[in-house]
Amino acid sequence: MKKTLMVAALSGVFATAAHAQSSVTLYGLIDAGLTYTNNQGGEHNFKMTSGSVNGSRWGLRGAEDLGGGLKAIFTLENGFSIANGTLGQGGREFGRQAFVGLSSTQYGAVTLGRQYDSVVDYLGPLALTGTQYGGTQFAHPFDNDNLDNSFRINNSIKYQSANYAGFKFGAQYGFSNQADGFSNNRAYSVGASYNYGPLNIAAAYLQLNNNVTGAGAAAALSNSGGAVAGDNTFVAGLQRTFGAGLNYAFGPATVGFVFTQTKLEDAVGISGGAISATNGVGLTNNYARFNNYELNGRYALTPALSLAGEYTYTDARLDGAKPSFHQFALQTAYSLSKRTDVYLQGEYVHAIDLGDTGLGAPITGVGMSSTPNQVSATVGIRHRF
Repeated sequence: MKKTLMVAALSGVFATAAHAQSSVTLYGLIDAGLTYTNNQGGEHNFKMTSGSVNGSRWGLRGAEDLGGGLKAIFTLENGFSIANGTLGQGGREFGRQAFVGLSSTQYGAVTLGRQYDSVVDYLGPLALTGTQYGGTQFAHPFDNDNLDNSFRINNSIKYQSANYAGFKFGAQYGFSNQADGFSNNRAYSVGASYNYGPLNIAAAYLQLNNNVTGAGAAAALSNSGGAVAGDNTFVAGLQRTFGAGLNYAFGPATVGFVFTQTKLEDAVGISGGAISATNGVGLTNNYARFNNYELNGRYALTPALSLAGEYTYTDARLDGAKPSFHQFALQTAYSLSKRTDVYLQGEYVHAIDLGDTGLGAPITGVGMSSTPNQVSATVGIRHRF
């Protein structure tokens, strides 16, 4: 009897200890390279770059077991430039991600904070931009669909489901935090993906609402404390982005196709001032639209050596103007170890029918050419910890 009571008591102690288990992980990635650009604002350039593929970052990730398959979770992730040590994401301490929440093995996770939207979560992994196979410089012109996560959603609550036999879904809402403007500078998104053996398909939708337009709009948004605060690609009264894609893997190869569309109403500007009421673009109706068609593939030549490439055609509308962009990109990477690799990649963009838009050929992370053509090449190293 005494032995039975002792075993029961010890079992209770160990069960309590198991439920109280917690962990905190320090992690990070450093991406540094040397980049050549044949035309950056009318001049060629050879410079050091940070995050040509993946943005340099470090972070803390933690979980506490609450029992019954329930965990408390958090992530604090900082972005920075390895070239000069400065903070990224507009000088934010944890600008890449900052959230806390609860996660259930059966029902999914609910988190609150600064987080990625559903387009990034579900559709992003099917494109080469925003992944380890192309990243920043493979982004669609101006990163118009945010697949390269140029911005995150502040003040957001997000739900992500558990994995139900390969099917996952989620939704997010970002609050404006304005007492007199609930719908001004808010954001919401939904997405879903399904994986069946070698096939992976996904779709997602993102909408940003603002009623701030005209002169000083970017500054007003930056100071608003809303869902998107100054780091969004566009300044517009309304942005709608949706897309779908699929990947299919066979052996060491994976091929994929991604389509996205971004529509802007009351458009004032593109990041970098490419479309602006002050640079002569002349958006009479303040309307813009971008359709992106990306065909991509990657191949593991050996366990250590990979090859990846994409072609993206972007069909745009800027009021009456109908510019389009052809983008070709190629990357090869060689792993020196499980945590360190070196890479070589190049991009070529050719723009047509630019008219009087004031645009050139853009490569994200490099800049915009003063002509309809731009070439860029980077040799770099990545280290993960």
